[in-house]
Amino acid sequence: MKGEKLKKRFYFVLVFICIASSFVLADERTWMEIDGVVFGAKPNERGPIGGGGGYANIVTKGDFNVTDLDGLLEALSKAKAGQIVFIPAETEIDLTARIYIEQLVLDVPEGVTLAGDRGHNNSKGALLTSDALKTPVMIRAAGPDVLITGLRLRGPNSKRYLDHHRRSFSEGGDGHKYYYKFPTSNGITTKFPRLEVDNCEISGFSHAGVYLMTAEGHHIHHNFIHHCQYQGLGYGVSHNTASSLIEYNLFNWNRHSIAGTGRPGNSYIARHNVELGVSLSHCFDMHGGRDRKDGTDIAGTSIEIYNNTFRAPQTPVVIRGVPQEKCEVHHNWFLKHNDAGHAVRASDRTRVFSNLYAEP
Repeated sequence: MKGEKLKKRFYFVLVFICIASSFVLADERTWMEIDGVVFGAKPNERGPIGGGGGYANIVTKGDFNVTDLDGLLEALSKAKAGQIVFIPAETEIDLTARIYIEQLVLDVPEGVTLAGDRGHNNSKGALLTSDALKTPVMIRAAGPDVLITGLRLRGPNSKRYLDHHRRSFSEGGDGHKYYYKFPTSNGITTKFPRLEVDNCEISGFSHAGVYLMTAEGHHIHHNFIHHCQYQGLGYGVSHNTASSLIEYNLFNWNRHSIAGTGRPGNSYIARHNVELGVSLSHCFDMHGGRDRKDGTDIAGTSIEIYNNTFRAPQTPVVIRGVPQEKCEVHHNWFLKHNDAGHAVRASDRTRVFSNLYAEP
């Protein structure tokens, strides 16, 4: 009973933080225009940064309309490319038992849309949740051209676990062998091209809210991604050897909101995103060869970071090696940093230019 009360109290606090974050965004401008030039994140015609109320592309019905897990699994098994599996407003589907016992994964077939109606008539969107700390994958794109839209995905681990990381990697610790005895979780993953995730709220995944393992053409936009902050991992959007466009998202309470392994082929464009103010470590990241211990200094292939707004005091951008082609950081608004030296940490082939620093 005490555990249930604590859990309810935690989710009340989490909801309060999310509501407070939306008020912060409403009250504070995310972009500045100076002499006709825009700095920071400016909403586009699809609606507000982070999606929700006012978003233009909300799905409100489907070829399959489901309200429970059995119905969802049956619909996903039957759906064909071009069809929509729809979960109505604020339906809650708890995946915990099936993930814990059966290692359940929601596989979305090629070309299929899995949708909720987040933002329609004040709907929060259908909620898919797992409390199993070992949730390797909640939703997997099982083919190209999958769309995940208008849903809330709540993972099992929104905490930082700083002590566990310290015990693992302090002098005399057992390193990764000890660290990975504690299970991890992912929200959405894919190995196939052109995954699109939009208008979702994704939180509480200890590895990544969205994990792009391989392939090109991924589009992650107009989402609110938060509380993916497990020390040592904790990514909003993470890449292995994938490339993506990441835009018009709200980020908060992550370790790194965008990250990549830095392996060749790992590229991303990040634009018109907002860091709301709390980050465990630097916000946008690309690993280098020394992190992988592969004998190179490669930090991805191509990185473009522009027209983003950073309110977190942590270093906004860290590129931990040398990109094969380029990294360009420009027209961002760094509210908590006074100059390029404090806002960006990088080495060769990274150009930092035409940014706005500190409060105007």
